[in-house]
Amino acid sequence: MRIALLGFGEVGQILAEDLRSLGHTDLIAWDILFDQPDSVPRHAARDKCELARSCAAALRGAEITISAVTASQCVAAAREAARLIEREAYFLDVNSVSPRSKSEAAAAIDAAGARFIEASVMAPIGPKRIGSPMLLGGPHAQDFSAVARGLGFAGAAFYSALLGKASAAKMCRSVLVKGLESLLTESLLAARHYGVDTDVLASLQNLLPEADWTPLSRYMISRSLRHGRRRADEMREAAATVREAGIEALMSPATVLRQDLNASIAVDPETPSLGALLDVMLQASGESRC
Repeated sequence: MRIALLGFGEVGQILAEDLRSLGHTDLIAWDILFDQPDSVPRHAARDKCELARSCAAALRGAEITISAVTASQCVAAAREAARLIEREAYFLDVNSVSPRSKSEAAAAIDAAGARFIEASVMAPIGPKRIGSPMLLGGPHAQDFSAVARGLGFAGAAFYSALLGKASAAKMCRSVLVKGLESLLTESLLAARHYGVDTDVLASLQNLLPEADWTPLSRYMISRSLRHGRRRADEMREAAATVREAGIEALMSPATVLRQDLNASIAVDPETPSLGALLDVMLQASGESRC
């Protein structure tokens, strides 16, 4: 079974590695950055799969296409693929976008005679990788669920035949998760400045007693430092999801700003301790502790 990967960022790289390790060696990838010889996606793809020279070359003969581009390019990628995709081929869209964006992408693929499946990854993909929990939606989702598990998507499950519901679940989750990352960043940077961060963290044990807030905070803040640009794009889609529900989006746009700001700070997200990480962030952002 020939599998094409569109987009070779974090998600594309993980899926390529896992699919290959599971015996799916007929893999081909395309990323717009492949045109740059020294780009990270091109370098990462060299030993994982075949590098396509164009989107058309990637989709030629592919029975399954997995779209893992940036959120802002989801619809554009689907429209480009629709001109090239094989009839009856599956198009698995794992991008984190609003229900409306998924519908626009699906319309392009369906018009080409291929089969669109929306997929919402409902946890960070790093820990469980290809086995991460994934909601499948759309008219072709139930048929594809068995195919997905056969490929190695152990956490994939049919969610709804109605297109958009799986994406809505993902985006509403993102409002909370990415929002919490942003709130922790803002709270703990200020707390570190005033020298009260240890007390703030200790007080949070009364909020969620099962959580160990120090490592949790370091993990969540480091995620936004490492992937802030992509997460900001996702939060723009989350804000759109809220507005599409007829609700005024207030918190989500603010999260976009914080995620973008975190991505602009030149800090090593692997800094081992939370205190050290906050200190470097304060210094990098031009602030100082009292």
